[in-house]
Amino acid sequence: MEYFTLTKTMTAKEKGLSLKDYLIDLGISKRMLTDIKFDGGDLLINGEHVTVRYELHGGDRLTILFPEEKVSEGLKPAPIPLDIIFEDEHVLVLNKKPYIPSIPSREHPEHSIANGLLYHYAEQSVRLTVHLVSRLDRDTSGVMLVAKHRFAHSLLSKAQKKGEVKRTYRAFTQGIIAQKHGTIRAKIARKGDSIIERMVDEDGQEAVTHYTVRQVDADLNMSDVSLVLETGRTHQIRVHMQYLGHPLIGDTLYGGMSERMDRQALHSETLVFPHPMTGEQMTFSAPLPADMKALLL
Repeated sequence: MEYFTLTKTMTAKEKGLSLKDYLIDLGISKRMLTDIKFDGGDLLINGEHVTVRYELHGGDRLTILFPEEKVSEGLKPAPIPLDIIFEDEHVLVLNKKPYIPSIPSREHPEHSIANGLLYHYAEQSVRLTVHLVSRLDRDTSGVMLVAKHRFAHSLLSKAQKKGEVKRTYRAFTQGIIAQKHGTIRAKIARKGDSIIERMVDEDGQEAVTHYTVRQVDADLNMSDVSLVLETGRTHQIRVHMQYLGHPLIGDTLYGGMSERMDRQALHSETLVFPHPMTGEQMTFSAPLPADMKALLL
């Protein structure tokens, strides 16, 4: 049973190209082609079934019927409120509230953004599974990007690798950061046997964070910082700011003090990405949540 259809009309430049080569150029992986062939999808030219060996002609109308995706039995729908900023049939952008994980965990098996997305899709009477393009830590707020089907997820993942998905974060750190602009290049690895904590380690994965100090508050001994990620390592901003000597306010895991906030003062402020189907540049932002705004007063 198919659940998503993509239609393309061939032009003169596609004449003579095999359908398989065209589909791979389009971004459809060999694994996805196998699933289309054997799991209920189909490839149609002008309404007629064809194989990937078909030779394209100008004016051909290609219809790709993607097979229905299987939802993990361990992931249950739950009525988690979602602040949706934008949604079409391919992507969904939401403003994640703090204190909710992106995916289920042992402590929160049915209280996550993923559970809420399944419930949202069910309310729309569509059978979709969850494809998170960007994840945020449980206590981090702000803009998140979700692909609504496997093909969109694949295209957005490729865009991420090419640096076309850009995220800007806002953080409040302890202490006055002397250098107004800087780049932190420090590899990150898992710390010891911890499944949560990370650390700077030369044997870790490459991690690059650019920061700009927006303003400082000498009375609160605090810096208001914008950060842009080149890489997306787990806890990257939190680890890098600790490494710089300025842990995030409220981030007790990495040395921050909790007197003024009971979570890390970190917010995903803006997100820019090319729409996976149209290529249009999409830009979204989310305002600072109340607890971070209160630190600016």
